[in-house]
Amino acid sequence: MFRWTNVRYRRPSLKSFLWGSLGGSAGVLAVIIGVGLYIVETLTRPKRLATFALYTFSPFELGIPAEDVTFPSLNNGHQVNGWYVPYPEATTTIVVSPGYRGSRSDVLGLCAMLWKAGHNVLVFEYYGHGTVVGQPVTLGYREINDFMGAVAYAKQRSPEARLGVVGYSMGAAVSIMGTARSPEIEALVADSAFATHRRVVEFAVRRTLHLPFVIFDWVTDLILWLRAGYRFNQVEPLRDIARVAPRPIMIIHGMKDSVVDPHDAPLLYKAAGEPKEIWLVQDAEHCGAYFADRAEYMRRVNAFFDRYLRQQAPVNQNTDEGPLSLSEAS
Repeated sequence: MFRWTNVRYRRPSLKSFLWGSLGGSAGVLAVIIGVGLYIVETLTRPKRLATFALYTFSPFELGIPAEDVTFPSLNNGHQVNGWYVPYPEATTTIVVSPGYRGSRSDVLGLCAMLWKAGHNVLVFEYYGHGTVVGQPVTLGYREINDFMGAVAYAKQRSPEARLGVVGYSMGAAVSIMGTARSPEIEALVADSAFATHRRVVEFAVRRTLHLPFVIFDWVTDLILWLRAGYRFNQVEPLRDIARVAPRPIMIIHGMKDSVVDPHDAPLLYKAAGEPKEIWLVQDAEHCGAYFADRAEYMRRVNAFFDRYLRQQAPVNQNTDEGPLSLSEAS
């Protein structure tokens, strides 16, 4: 037969309670800092390409007369690699801007189609993102200097040609910010652009950790400043896009995008001035609209550039800034 006895529990002292709370808070803070550090390191860490990744298609396979070119970044800190494809007596040049960790060969099919449509084409890859590796990268903050260098080189090669841009992902975001600062650019196609640096990081955290980003926001922003030299709010295409007007912009986005929030496209479209177009492709992944329907994609892009670079006269532009890097503009 069991006998019940009175058990006396010791009440924790205020001191032990405070030490326990402090230890728990320190543990939570350590986790938050660790996640923030991981985000920044993943974002900016140099990434070596496997050898086979360099064995890819080139202009040779497509039979287009591309030249290997290099040109200085705006800050003259390094040389940027690209292909320039001249078209006889072309009156237009299209600069093609690939995405984060992307190479010029990633968009070679589009470049060939643009060249066949009668444009000069300059495609480049952001320093540290493509075949040149081992260099810390950012998500648009320093890359805009490479974009500005590409614009200057395109105008140098064909000074009288009217200039358009096609950008993808980070390259689209950079193209928006760069076009706002470059009166030479007369028409822009932005495919899968993010609205702000903070939003694209927040989207990735929500999808991978299934936690609200507000927990890690301020720590990640601080670590980004300490390790990479900039903050989230210094890379915001959403803030710059209104300054593209009255030059035309076409926004393209796949609604199944798992890298950039598809809701960023309507945000950018709403903030842009006229003239503007938006094409939302329902079943396309990140930068997947071209692959969902290549013929329709090229029909829309070619029609856009035909209309604004060939058929319509240049517009009076209201840009009040010259070509500045983000660090100079901030």
